[in-house]
Amino acid sequence: MKRTAIIGATPNPSRYAYIAAHSLKEKGYDFVPIGIKNGEVAGQKIVDMRNKPQVENIDTLTLYLGAKNQEEWQDYMLSLKPKRIIFNPGTENPEFEAKAKSEGIETLNACTLVMLNVGNY
Repeated sequence: MKRTAIIGATPNPSRYAYIAAHSLKEKGYDFVPIGIKNGEVAGQKIVDMRNKPQVENIDTLTLYLGAKNQEEWQDYMLSLKPKRIIFNPGTENPEFEAKAKSEGIETLNACTLVMLNVGNY
């Protein structure tokens, strides 16, 4: 099963990152919630991004950080060696997208929730 890292994970049920975690779990996807908020989401402890944890076997990064908050984390996110990065609505970042593409990473300006719901995740 392909593993997804949710960047910007949160225990706040009103946030799309929270909803995405529950949708991934419901659809049977393996995921790792990574963020700066303490707590749990969809039964998993949120991994503290400030420690820049090395998480293995990441297929997809799904971003829930706005472009202005991505800059300090770009090298960390790329170090996870994802095969693709999904820039969810509000996270679009042409500079980071170009950097990822230059490293051979597929990038999508898409919505994880829609992709999961229509079956093309």
